[in-house]
Amino acid sequence: MEEQRKKENIEENQNLENKDIAEELESVNEARQHTKAGLNDDVEEAEADVEVEQEEKLQQELTEANNKYLRLYAEFDNYKRRTSKERVELLQTAGKEVIGDLLMVLDDFERARKSMENAQDIPSVKEGVELVYQKLKSILNRKGLKEMESVGQEFNADLHEAITRIPAPTPELVGKIIDEVEKGYFLNDKVLRYAKVVVGSESL
Repeated sequence: MEEQRKKENIEENQNLENKDIAEELESVNEARQHTKAGLNDDVEEAEADVEVEQEEKLQQELTEANNKYLRLYAEFDNYKRRTSKERVELLQTAGKEVIGDLLMVLDDFERARKSMENAQDIPSVKEGVELVYQKLKSILNRKGLKEMESVGQEFNADLHEAITRIPAPTPELVGKIIDEVEKGYFLNDKVLRYAKVVVGSESL
């Protein structure tokens, strides 16, 4: 009987201990669950913070790139306006300089005209006109104008404009320029005006 009671007491104590252990395990599991939930919340919050930071960084980079583009566009627009203005001014200045030099020739022509009204000495008048012509030619040469030598040269469509073709007086002049109707000119080594020429062809 005594042994039965001891056995029951032992079983009861064992059950109490098992119950306490089970309660402790449940508490530990609950604590673990809370910790896990808290960690998940922390991770989600950290991920959200990272996303916000990345979005802010990208927005900042986009703003900087946009500002840089606007600055470059404004600088290019200013450059375009400035170069356009400089080009117009250069053309106006170049024209002004040429006209200023030609005024001297115009003065010479006016003096020649007056002298021709009552001139008796024809050779001196011719000489005066020749001097004015040479002066004009010299001014234009200084500005880059150069006469095109055409007569006797091979016909070149890049330089010459054929007005007509006539039988060449000699076989050597076939395909060459026999006469020049209007002189051609270069300006700074570029064709300013094509020479209008007569080209020799084979006799029929």
